[in-house]
Formats: sequence, structure tokens, C-alpha cells
Amino acid sequence: MTKWITLGTVMLMCLTGCKESSPSGPEVSFSTSSSPGSTSSNTKHTNKLTFGIIYPMTHPFYEMITDSIEKAIEPYPVHLIVKAPDVINIEQQMRMMETLIAQKVNGIAIDPIDPDALVPIINKATQAGIPVICFESDAPDSKRYSFIGSDPLQEGTLMGQMVDRYLKGRGMIMIEGSMSGSLQIRQRLQGLEQYLKQKTEIQVLEKKYHNGDTEKAISDLETMINEHPHFDALVPLDIISSSNAILVWKSQGLKRYAITFGMTPDVKEALLNGQINAVISENEHLWGDKIIEQLLAASSNAPPTTWVDTGFVEIKQSDMANEY
Repeated sequence: MTKWITLGTVMLMCLTGCKESSPSGPEVSFSTSSSPGSTSSNTKHTNKLTFGIIYPMTHPFYEMITDSIEKAIEPYPVHLIVKAPDVINIEQQMRMMETLIAQKVNGIAIDPIDPDALVPIINKATQAGIPVICFESDAPDSKRYSFIGSDPLQEGTLMGQMVDRYLKGRGMIMIEGSMSGSLQIRQRLQGLEQYLKQKTEIQVLEKKYHNGDTEKAISDLETMINEHPHFDALVPLDIISSSNAILVWKSQGLKRYAITFGMTPDVKEALLNGQINAVISENEHLWGDKIIEQLLAASSNAPPTTWVDTGFVEIKQSDMANEY
């Protein structure tokens, strides 16, 4: 985790020389301003805006998203504050929201750890005149301005189809996810299990949840492998499970199928090396543009777009050279 903070901080210091820290978790802060040749479409943003971005945790995956957000704000006079707990921690995420509300930022984009728990604080922000965008994971019962991401239920159905294709309708799989209470994980699992039950004879041997603890994720994977040595495939439902599955695969030299969610840097490398067979990408490379687009729209009091569907796609090793 320290590596993420250090790389991100150095990068941002190189851009602006401005860094802040917060007792409730790492924070980086930087600004951009419009160039003299900026187009007339930017004139409504003549005053500098401050946007807050809150991730569920520090991870190279979210460093990648920050990179795309940086590029997206280049034409605009925007001050950006990026926050993330060291590990998945709902209390820290709520405190970060409180801090941004107190700072009276112009908008907040958050990837909520627990959508139900965050409803009151999201609503508090909107009542204070601060629009809130959810991305990756939604909080549909809140007064958030919009959601940026894909349909996790349909993602799970696609995963079922992929597992079916690799195992040819028969076999045994193991599943690991982040939090059993996560709406995104629940719906991915629902779509996967519904498809397998209705269309295949594939058996789910065991499901485990690491709750954002990397050591637990590795331990759970090793335990499941030891207890079910004849399994045919592993399905990690989140980026931590994916990253640690790659480590376990390398250490044990496993040749079983591994099919996962999220195009992280390590998943990309593992896909190229054949350690991961396929991944469902949520078109994460689009998130930065969409987040800034929605925050700017909200700050201009534009009518909300309830759901900005970025879609999802299966990526195999053979796809890498052409598109990724």
C-alpha cells in the first residue's frame, strides 16, 4: 500500500508541488487551470472548482483511475482532492466525506464501500449543495447525482457464460470476494450463480470474503485450494482477490482456470503471461472522463443523468495486442 501512496504523491508533486495529508487516510491534492487557448465550451467554468475523489482503499487500480482523472481535468480550472483509506474501511470513508463537506467542495465522486451505510452522508452532502457522483459501486437509495459504471448482475451472468465455456458445462469452482454486504459483489455473485444453476452442471465448492484484508485474502485462497485440491477454476469477484490469486498461482505453479473482474495492471500482466485466462473489464479507462464530465455538469446545475453506463467486456490474452 505504501508503494501506491509514494508513487501517487511523487507524481502529483511533480505536477504541482502541492501535497496534503489527512489523519483519516492518505490524501493528495493538485490543481489545473485552463490554458489561454481553451475553447468557449469551458467559459462557464471560469472560477476554480474543487472536486473530491474518494476511493475504497489505496491500490494500483485506483492510481490508474487517478491518472485518467488528471488527464480529464487538464482543460478546466479544477482543484482536485483525492482521498482513500489505507485498507477498506467504511468509517474512514465516512470521515473523508465529512471532511470534504466541511471544506465546501463543489462536488464529490465516491466509490462507496457500503452503499447502505453511506446513504445518510451522501444525502448530507447533497443537502449542503454538494452534488455526489457514485462510480464503480452505486448507492441507489441515496440522493446521489449519478452513477458511473456497469450492471453487476449482467457482469455476473457474463462470468457464468465464460466459466461455462472454459469448463464445458461441468466442473467445480471456488469464489472469493471482498465483502458479503457489498451490493456490487452480491449482484455479481447472483448473476453468476443463477446462470450456473440454470445452464450448467458446474458446482460452487466454496465462497469466501476477505473484507479488504490482503493477508486474509491469501490465507483464504490457500485454505480453499488445500481443502478442494480437485477444483477446476477460481473466480475472484474483486481486484484484491484477483491480485492475490495471481500471487498464489505463481507461488504454487497452479494450472487451473482463473477468470476475474477488473483490468488492473497486475491482471493485465498475468493475462499476458497466461496466469489469468480471461477478465471482465468495466471499461475502467472511461471512468476519468465520465467522472469529470458528471462533476462539471452537476456544478453547472445540469439535469442529472441517473446512470452513465460504461458497459463491460470480456478480454482474453488474444485481445491484448489489439486493444489493451
